[in-house]
Amino acid sequence: MTEEDPGTSTRKIADALDLLPNRSVFLPGRLTGMVYRNFLEHTRPGFLEDVPLAIRHAMWFIHNGAPAHFIEVARDFLTQTYGNRWIGRGGPHLWPARSPDLNPLDFFPSLVYATPLENVEDLRNRIIAGCNSIRIDPGVFERVRRSMKRKLDSCIRAGGGHFEHFL
Repeated sequence: MTEEDPGTSTRKIADALDLLPNRSVFLPGRLTGMVYRNFLEHTRPGFLEDVPLAIRHAMWFIHNGAPAHFIEVARDFLTQTYGNRWIGRGGPHLWPARSPDLNPLDFFPSLVYATPLENVEDLRNRIIAGCNSIRIDPGVFERVRRSMKRKLDSCIRAGGGHFEHFL
């Protein structure tokens, strides 16, 4: 198996993001398993309808161990949709408890939490503004890729344990 040029992967991610609708979805304050399942089945596909089939077939789905994510109907839907290409509690690839967080979205918290939040509406507005700024930043995916590589290398160096002290 040949290794793909990291720049090619970054361009694919950027190209896929450009195809996604420019919108946000905010779920209700209390996320239940059925609300989450409904989101997976009925709302999530709208974000992917313009993404080429080849990219969709190669995508992985990841979520944490939140109670709503663990409901059987949600896990069944993910298995039906992604096969063994999903990571989460009760899935084909577990997200180990107290494991280092290697989520690429961790690259962006300053876009939302730079200053204390006033209220839920302020949070929503900052999320929307953050998503919009990611879309227009031409080098964002290359920086995320480099950051993820640094984190993954540190995680390997730490034998899969906590690695923040290596960063």
